[in-house]
Amino acid sequence: MNFKINEAIELLERTPETLSRLLTGLSPGWLTCNEGGDTWNVLEVVAHLIEGEKVNWIPRINMILTKGENYTFPPFDRFAHLSNSEKDIEQLLQEFKQCREESLALLKNELNAINDYEQSALHPEFGSVRLRELLSTWAVHDLTHISQITRIMAKRYKKDVGPWQSYLSILK
Repeated sequence: MNFKINEAIELLERTPETLSRLLTGLSPGWLTCNEGGDTWNVLEVVAHLIEGEKVNWIPRINMILTKGENYTFPPFDRFAHLSNSEKDIEQLLQEFKQCREESLALLKNELNAINDYEQSALHPEFGSVRLRELLSTWAVHDLTHISQITRIMAKRYKKDVGPWQSYLSILK
């Protein structure tokens, strides 16, 4: 197992600044493009991260710590953020930063009481899930959406790169 709580926290602490550096001040074209069809744009991905901070990670950690296997997580609506899309990128990034800081403060406060990362609760789709799996997923979820954001942005220029397209793996 590679999971170490301090390493997960290192990554989780950096995501708001990473996104802020990447996205602040960009033209709307970068923020509103998507990968086609019903895919999300950059604004929607950041809004999804905010929704996760509010209703997913810390509430589920608390459920594992307080209710354990006697409790099934409520389903997470991965599309709930789509109904709240009036904010600009600076507002979204500020809200994400604030939510993440609050989440990490709560997590760090709980760390003193956590002596078993194998504690578990029931996921509505996966069944029994461990605390270390949830914490690992939180960190990898951030990386997934950072990757998604850069892929969305890269694909905006897919046709513009001409013959170099075959060398740019992000465009595949």
